[in-house]
Amino acid sequence: MIGYVTLGTNDLERGTAFYAALLGEIGAKEVMKNERMVMFGTERGAPMLGVCTPYDEKDATAGNGTMVALDVGSQEAVQKVYAKAIELGGTDEGEPGLRGGNFYGGYFRDPDGNKLVAFTMG
Repeated sequence: MIGYVTLGTNDLERGTAFYAALLGEIGAKEVMKNERMVMFGTERGAPMLGVCTPYDEKDATAGNGTMVALDVGSQEAVQKVYAKAIELGGTDEGEPGLRGGNFYGGYFRDPDGNKLVAFTMG
């Protein structure tokens, strides 16, 4: 259902470096790029996550209540992606662990304040 998600950044070079390293942990790579946006995915046609400078040229801000969930496939991968986010300058929003039944997730914010969760079910 989701084709892609974009997250705003005020520093495209920093945002691109953060997501290239972070999403590389789950096999994603740069699949599209232009002067204000870089899209990452596992292959063309699959869902993508992009980092971009806002089209209206105003400052990028993190959306209150907005969060991107990355299904990474295993608890080990959740721990790996969460640790990589923190290593890359992200901030903790909730260490990896079980939350309600069989949802296992680790929450963090990127350097621009966008909230993400690396998760797995089961």
